[in-house]
Amino acid sequence: MSTLPLLPTTTVGSLGKPGWWFGAWELEASGRFGPADVQEMLDDAVDIALLDQQRAGIDIVTDGEHRRKDGYVDGYYELLGGLQALPARRLAGAWGYDQQTRYHAIAPIQLPPGGLGLAEDFRFLRSRTQQPIKVTLPGPMTLGSRIDPGDAYPDRSAVFEFFAEVVNAELKACVAAGADFVQLDEPCRTGLTGQEMARLYNRAVDGVNAHLAFHICFGNRFGRGRFQRTYAHLFPSILEANCHQFVLEFASREMSEVDLAAQLADRELGAGIVDVKSFYPETAEDVALRLEAVLRHIRPEQVYVNPDCGFGWSPRGMCQSKLVAMVAGTRLVRDRLSSIS
Repeated sequence: MSTLPLLPTTTVGSLGKPGWWFGAWELEASGRFGPADVQEMLDDAVDIALLDQQRAGIDIVTDGEHRRKDGYVDGYYELLGGLQALPARRLAGAWGYDQQTRYHAIAPIQLPPGGLGLAEDFRFLRSRTQQPIKVTLPGPMTLGSRIDPGDAYPDRSAVFEFFAEVVNAELKACVAAGADFVQLDEPCRTGLTGQEMARLYNRAVDGVNAHLAFHICFGNRFGRGRFQRTYAHLFPSILEANCHQFVLEFASREMSEVDLAAQLADRELGAGIVDVKSFYPETAEDVALRLEAVLRHIRPEQVYVNPDCGFGWSPRGMCQSKLVAMVAGTRLVRDRLSSIS
């Protein structure tokens, strides 16, 4: 990556979307938008995501994951063959994770001819900016978690292994296109050990010649967590992951477990210090205090600054105000560090 400032700022990946983004998909569903209309809308949405990050002063940008139709993983299922959608067992009442669409593998899973298309997404963003870019993609556990293996695979682990190969191919295509910073997103899933998560991560990034980040989250659909919100059970075995950076959530948990940063040795920490699950509008000083709490356990040279998780389920205005505060708070800490150096 190109030269970055101390404590570089970035996002976890997804950003708040313009209101017309949602309306455009409704027009497509009603037959009033064709493929060219959708493509134009997606290009415009990525341009907006880039502009929002530039206005906030973000150092390392993403495409906001604005090309993903429904959430950061759901749209990918529409591209895959061999899957049968299963009706949710509960439809009434408050939304919950038990209402997500799940799938049954009725045959070996098939990819479209161009794969998931991540490299093409990177090329478009690269054509729009000379800033450093981070490419983000769901990891094999996330992609496989809602697929029942049926008779096509011996068990759920085999589905994960399949997606590890899929992700590996996507990341290598991105690197061939010029990407030098990639991040896989996985949940802090109950029942999986840090060692197993690390093993699958390592399969997914094997031979990928880039700066590698590993984002581990607790779920964030509609701003709601899904898993037990602690990393303790993953450490120290998660450190077997062959990544340069762990991206971890602290702000929404009142900086709980921030001391785990001390176990990273010489690796980087993507420190989640802005709460995407809360409408509370952090001030620059709020962000600075959280960042200083992180720096009690790890050297500034190892720290990247980001929100807890993606902003894909947040209103765009809320997202933007929090990014502005994140950048301003980071600059306060940079100034304080420079004054004592």
